[in-house]
Amino acid sequence: MLYGTMKVAIGGPLKVAFRPWVEGLENIPAEGPAILASNHLSFSDSFFLPTMLDRKVTFIAKAEYFTTPGLKGRLTAAFFKGVGQLPVDRSGARGAGEAAIKSGIEVLERGELFGIYPEGTRSPDGRLYRGKPGGLARVALATGAPVIPVAMIDTEKIQPPGKVMPKLMRPGIRIGKPLDFSRYHGMEHDRFVLRAVTDEVMYEIMKLSGQEYVDIYATAAKRQIAEAAKAAKEAGKAEKAEKTGA
Repeated sequence: MLYGTMKVAIGGPLKVAFRPWVEGLENIPAEGPAILASNHLSFSDSFFLPTMLDRKVTFIAKAEYFTTPGLKGRLTAAFFKGVGQLPVDRSGARGAGEAAIKSGIEVLERGELFGIYPEGTRSPDGRLYRGKPGGLARVALATGAPVIPVAMIDTEKIQPPGKVMPKLMRPGIRIGKPLDFSRYHGMEHDRFVLRAVTDEVMYEIMKLSGQEYVDIYATAAKRQIAEAAKAAKEAGKAEKAEKTGA
């Protein structure tokens, strides 16, 4: 009931203000479990996608969103619960991964839709990065649920990093045909199979989104970007100091 209320309260204004377009809604099953595997361009992805679907979609979210103290923390927790987010503690990488897998399996065993971002984090520059095999593939093979590739289009342009006010523009969603991985049943602990499943899904997302594909993890790309920015800053300081000394 809370999900329905939040969807009307948030989804209605989103549709009116941003007028998102969607292709491939017929690929979402009317009932039964399915995994929605999407690229991840913006914080708003988890709102635009559920807004355009009739069925509830459950994503996982950082536990910090649910445990922040004070009134703001309680309101934030209520908001994320209302839009179908499940808390996962990411303080330990391995423990977090297992918790995410367990949560995904539980959602699918209830016959619901489970949303996941195979890249593991938002793209730092709008490109599509290598999918992490531990979550998506293991959940798919453990449950036998079909994987539906999803491409979010232009959501990163609505509110780029550092911008407070969102830009009113039309984002899009392309939903691909379900992928069946039943041929790998019982092989969810084979790392080569997990890699193959993940790469197949990422290839379909790439075709739907039209993004440039980068064969490294987004987390590694973010580290590289941060290190380059730090190096540039240090170089600028050194250059300034040299000019001042001169």
